[in-house]
Amino acid sequence: MYESRIRSEQADLLMEAVLKLENVEDAYRFFEDVCTIAEIKSMAQRLEVAVLLRSGVTYQEIARRTGASSATISRVNRALLYGADGYSRILDAMGVPAEADE
Repeated sequence: MYESRIRSEQADLLMEAVLKLENVEDAYRFFEDVCTIAEIKSMAQRLEVAVLLRSGVTYQEIARRTGASSATISRVNRALLYGADGYSRILDAMGVPAEADE
């Protein structure tokens, strides 16, 4: 079983709440109440960066397409390669192919 470094009762409550979201509208409503617009945009940008990295797009092209800094792109890449597998698991579930799958 995966042991998160951030696990707490508060974090458990948040994760349980996310699992209760039934559709995209529910997700927008919840995240708009819980997060700032900047936080949502930042998370969305990092997910897009992960999709592009997984597809083999270069850092320079990712920066051009998304506006993400090289530090953000590097951080997402590090998470893809050495993280908790969160990006990989969700990208698999979303049907986003890895570069080698193409």
